Amino acid sequence: MISLQPSKGHLLIAEPSIIGDVSFNRSVVLLADHSEQGSIGFIMNKPLEYFLADLVPEIDSEFKIYNGGPVEQDNLYFIHKVPNLIPNSVEISGGIYWGGDFTVVSELIAENKITPNEIRFFLGYSGWDSEQLNQELEANSWVIVKNDYKKNIFIKSYDTFWKEKMIELGGDYILWSNAPENPTYN
Repeated sequence: MISLQPSKGHLLIAEPSIIGDVSFNRSVVLLADHSEQGSIGFIMNKPLEYFLADLVPEIDSEFKIYNGGPVEQDNLYFIHKVPNLIPNSVEISGGIYWGGDFTVVSELIAENKITPNEIRFFLGYSGWDSEQLNQELEANSWVIVKNDYKKNIFIKSYDTFWKEKMIELGGDYILWSNAPENPTYN
């Protein structure tokens, strides 16, 4: 298997070897930024028990909140695919954008002009300093793959996302795709 280098827009797939890691067990992380200074990403398949209205009461909505990662979990972040509607967005890649004017986002939600298939909200993010991600890659904690879904990543089922990636990777990964999330349940 050809090993990719980390890059904005790529996906980090948690290796089975990090089962038991509270933050990243069975995670699929979208890299939102990667440079010599470090990397930032959002876990795409870890929904929380919260909705946007639980965190921002003035926004009456049922938009699900995801665990973006273990860093700054008291802050709300969002990625989306509607830069034409949300000013000050920064493109990650493949038609996926990060951030923008939250006041406009609130208005779009109130006017039903944006759907959960166009935007995703996260508490916290995943972050690595300049060499940390490389060290974790060398330790076989992650597999890097291209985001072939591009902006359609928002419609991927969070329940099966990691398992599907394990099957796509093939070989020994297929065995892990059916392993229990907690090996002690075996």
